[in-house]
Amino acid sequence: MKQNLLPAFRLTLVLLVVCCLIYPALVWAGAQLAPAGGQGETISHNGRVVGYDNVGQNFTRPEYFQGRPSAVDYNAAGSAGSNKGPSNPDYLATVQARLDTFLVQNPGITKAQVPAELLTASGSGLDPHLSPAAAAVQVARVAKARNLDAAKVQALVTEHTQRSAFGPDRVNVLRLNVALDALQNR
Repeated sequence: MKQNLLPAFRLTLVLLVVCCLIYPALVWAGAQLAPAGGQGETISHNGRVVGYDNVGQNFTRPEYFQGRPSAVDYNAAGSAGSNKGPSNPDYLATVQARLDTFLVQNPGITKAQVPAELLTASGSGLDPHLSPAAAAVQVARVAKARNLDAAKVQALVTEHTQRSAFGPDRVNVLRLNVALDALQNR
C-alpha cells in the first residue's frame, strides 16, 4: 500500500500546483493582453456605464434595435443555449411566438424577411451582435418610434457595421442603440 500511496500523494501535489497556481496564473497573464486588461470593455453614455461590448442586452422598447433572443434571459452569470433541437415542439412554439411578436412590432415586414437570428437564441445566450440584414429589417420601426428619417437610421446602421475579413459583418446592438440616443439628443 505504501508503494501506491506515496506516488498518489506526489501526483496530487503536482496537480494542485499546476491546476491551482500555474494554470490560473497563465490565464490571468493572457487576460492582461486583452482589451481593458481582461475586465471587459464597457460602453458609456452620458458619463454612465450602460453595458459591456461583448454581452447582449434585452431591448424591448420600439425605439431601440432588438438583439438576438437569449436562452438565459440575458443573465451573464449563466451563459448557455437552450439545448432544444430544431424538431422539439417547445422550441418550435417559442420560435413561432417570437416570429409573431416581431411581425406585430414591425408592420410591413413579411415572414420571409425576418432573419433567423432574430428568432433563435445564440449558443451563449448573450450574443451582442446582429447581421446588418437583421438590423436593417428593424430600421422602419425604430425610425417611426423616434420620429426620424429611415434613411438617417439606416445610415447609422451602416456606420456601426463592423467589417470582418474572416467572418460575417456584424453590428453591435448596444453601440448602435447608444448612437441612436446620442443622435436623438443633438
